[in-house]
Amino acid sequence: MGYGSVLDVETSGASAVTARQDRLSAGVEASHTMAKTDLQRMERYKAIIKEVGRKYGVEPALIAAIISRESRAGNCLSGGYGDGGNAFGLMQVDINPRGGGHTARGEWNSKEHIEQGTEILVHFIKTISAKFPWSQEQKLKGGIAAYNAGDQRVTSTNVDEYTTGGDYSNDVIARAQWYKRNGY
Repeated sequence: MGYGSVLDVETSGASAVTARQDRLSAGVEASHTMAKTDLQRMERYKAIIKEVGRKYGVEPALIAAIISRESRAGNCLSGGYGDGGNAFGLMQVDINPRGGGHTARGEWNSKEHIEQGTEILVHFIKTISAKFPWSQEQKLKGGIAAYNAGDQRVTSTNVDEYTTGGDYSNDVIARAQWYKRNGY
């Protein structure tokens, strides 16, 4: 789609820290296993994810991967909130005034929420694209890292240096590759 294909992006997958949550070893296979674990819950949102992806020019697989990474397709949320009440919804939009400071839109699992999360992702991909003379694949990966850490913390091609687990974009890309190959 408009921002590149997740299948063209190199990835190392989940770090040991991220993989540990499912008692897995680090790597692409761990990311794939976690995406597969979330598939049944993800299916509830598949039609919305595909519709939002078409609207914003973002591969639905990437949206699904962010939902998998952020909330395990809603499985680790309490009343729609995660991160100690600092993030909202399937895509964990940062509502902390000292963080992203977003105002949550829609219900935690709604189309409106997924649109908001996707708009934020697109904003970061465009910001990183303007900031660095990288390949389209690097810009996509950098935008994904910025979705987690903010664009000011993406300072080099080691885009995950300041992301949660030190692997956010690598894990999301690997999950997205799995979702892309499995109907998203």
